[in-house]
Amino acid sequence: FVLDLLIWGQKSSGAVPFGTLIALCFLWFGVSVPLVFVGSYFGFKKPAPEDPVRTNKIPRQIPEQPWYMHPAFSCLVGGVLPFGAVFIELFFILTSVWLHQFYYLFGFLALVFIILCLTCAEITIVLCYFQLCSEDYNWWWRAYLTSGSSALYLFAYSVFYFYSKLDITKVVPMILYFVYMSIVSYGFFCLTGTIGFYACYWFVRKIYGAIKID
Repeated sequence: FVLDLLIWGQKSSGAVPFGTLIALCFLWFGVSVPLVFVGSYFGFKKPAPEDPVRTNKIPRQIPEQPWYMHPAFSCLVGGVLPFGAVFIELFFILTSVWLHQFYYLFGFLALVFIILCLTCAEITIVLCYFQLCSEDYNWWWRAYLTSGSSALYLFAYSVFYFYSKLDITKVVPMILYFVYMSIVSYGFFCLTGTIGFYACYWFVRKIYGAIKID
């Protein structure tokens, strides 16, 4: 809504009409919000998944970790490979969006998406395995942030693309660009983080389920 007000201030024809904004607000509060509460109701009623092995009620003390297993370092390293799998295709997508060029490599885009999913899963599983070998069992959020940190590189690349390829000098178009790229980066963060978490979740249950306790 704030961005649309800025576009209105520039008297642009691309501004969304006020009636459309009201309709979107109605869809949000009348459809999306009730569905969130319905989903949370059924989610809380669903029984929690059982652990494949018996766990202690008292958490173990985590030993001191080496410097390369620090959460910030491992998360930043884990985001390099997922971003490296898509940054070439990202250039063509940004060019088609911001420079109004045609994009027609949708088959190759689907292939890149599959490679992105596999890369997120593999790098998160590998770093989670190293973490468990170091007796650090707090893998849940780190698994999400490991692959999700690729969104930081995506936003950094969008900043580089802005200053190297685009000729935008006015304040409002600049605000629109960075706000939209922030939204895209956040969506990319949620996507890659979810892939990494579920891959780790499957991996941890698989390896601990294979443990035979007599």
